[in-house]
Amino acid sequence: MTISEVELNPCFLTPKRVKPEYPLLVYLPGMDGTGQLLRSQTAGLETGFDVRCLAIPRKDLNTWDVLAKSVLDLIYAELEKSSQRAVYLCGESFGGCLAMKVAIQTPHLFKRIILINPASSFRLRPWLNWASELTYLVPSELYDVGALGLLPFLASLPRISRSDRHELLKTMRSVPPETVLWRLSLLREFDIDNEQLGCLTQPVLLIAGGSDRLLPSVTEVKRIGNILPNTKIVVLPHCGHACLLEEDINLYEILKDNDFLESNADIGRGLEVRG
Repeated sequence: MTISEVELNPCFLTPKRVKPEYPLLVYLPGMDGTGQLLRSQTAGLETGFDVRCLAIPRKDLNTWDVLAKSVLDLIYAELEKSSQRAVYLCGESFGGCLAMKVAIQTPHLFKRIILINPASSFRLRPWLNWASELTYLVPSELYDVGALGLLPFLASLPRISRSDRHELLKTMRSVPPETVLWRLSLLREFDIDNEQLGCLTQPVLLIAGGSDRLLPSVTEVKRIGNILPNTKIVVLPHCGHACLLEEDINLYEILKDNDFLESNADIGRGLEVRG
């Protein structure tokens, strides 16, 4: 996928080696929308999945519903190439909110759902809500400074490599101020019908960083867990909000340890036959 295509429309970033015989795992990123921050997890996930990562254009100012439709259109396009496979939906932070919007539109499309530090708890942080409404007063040249100040809230910095810290800051600074304002407004207004959410009967894995300083993620996954009928909660005690960047976190191993890889045995047998 070229940079110009990413700038025009939401699209899927695709690994170099496509694996249509594997379950499709669709990852919806945090508020940066780039999808680039999944890179430390991609190799592990490709052990058992055909991974697609959503990239949202930096100047995209669409509503939740329009974003959700874009995601579904992209998924259906993938399934046209290989329809007989399971689809896993994974959303982190802002992407966790988007994943819920996507899932309630097509409850039967997804075999499994994974929500990581979903930002649906944004309104539970009064200071964040208040600060986000004043962000328009901040001159654009100060956004770089603000991004640097946010780093300790976004991540447990000692648990992240120097290169990933640099990548996180670079990614945060790549989003234009007007897009930041728009996505903050989406989080402030995020709402989802509990009855619709409760109709998601497939297994849902709720992952929270126990040391998340940005959002009350542990409280939020417990709240969501009380609405959804088939959930498992995993609390990573020392992890911050951007937990997938932390060096000792392996999402694929977390899924495996929590029996979330339904077709893994079949995949393994298929690989043995081909080998």
